[in-house]
Amino acid sequence: APSPAAFHRAQVVPTVPPQPDGRLAVETDTGTRFLAKTLFIAGGAGSFQPRGLKVESLAGFEGSQVVHGVDDPARFAGLKVVIVGGADVALTEALNMARGSANPAASVTLIHRRDQFQAPAAQVAAVKAMCASGQMRFIAGQVVDSEAEQGRLAHLVVAGTDGETQRVPVDMLVVCLGLSPRLGPIAHWGLGSVRKQLTVDTEKFQTNVPGIFAVGDINSYPGKRKLIVSGFHEATLAAFAAAAQVFPDQPVLLQYTTTSPRLHERLGVRPPLLPD
Repeated sequence: APSPAAFHRAQVVPTVPPQPDGRLAVETDTGTRFLAKTLFIAGGAGSFQPRGLKVESLAGFEGSQVVHGVDDPARFAGLKVVIVGGADVALTEALNMARGSANPAASVTLIHRRDQFQAPAAQVAAVKAMCASGQMRFIAGQVVDSEAEQGRLAHLVVAGTDGETQRVPVDMLVVCLGLSPRLGPIAHWGLGSVRKQLTVDTEKFQTNVPGIFAVGDINSYPGKRKLIVSGFHEATLAAFAAAAQVFPDQPVLLQYTTTSPRLHERLGVRPPLLPD
């Protein structure tokens, strides 16, 4: 590649404290550390996080008995599984569990706030058939609380659409309520924001923290348009501003890919043939 880069995936940056010399200390949750003069944020709509149930008593079981997807079906073998959700993902997980495998779940219960689903008709029909045959149970209602026994999640308290409340046995709870975009840890970096978007100037597309730039859908300014071409424009002006900060004693040259031998060399391309 003409501009090789190192990628550090599946990492979170909790804070970016400015240092006395003006640089930024970037440390991820896995211990990777950087000292940078400039930092670009191109986070799009934000970090997409699974939507959870707003049930305080479930918080302690997140990741152990409360999950947001089925990565290994064998993990659910012989367990009482409850799936919450009404879209195709939730129905797919419920059907896969109920149809059985080499190591089937002991029971499968699907919970949705109403008896209508956002899924293909064939999938809905399959769920209804499974419920009719006793291979799956469906409850129209919402999880309002939970109960633990000996430190483990044991029951869900479900308020039904019929006004009745019931206790549902559970070993594993799979929450399939979709994803929600959030700023995540960026919200704690001390950056100015409006409606979960970072405010920038339109000269450098720099935030209120010197050296931190924001480009693309994650930023906000008067007249903002969420278009790819706008993102290219923002990134270009931010790059010029960053170059001036990193190399304050050097001129920042404006060059064109059509005529610059230096850019041709870096990009590994041959110069275009000009007409006689």
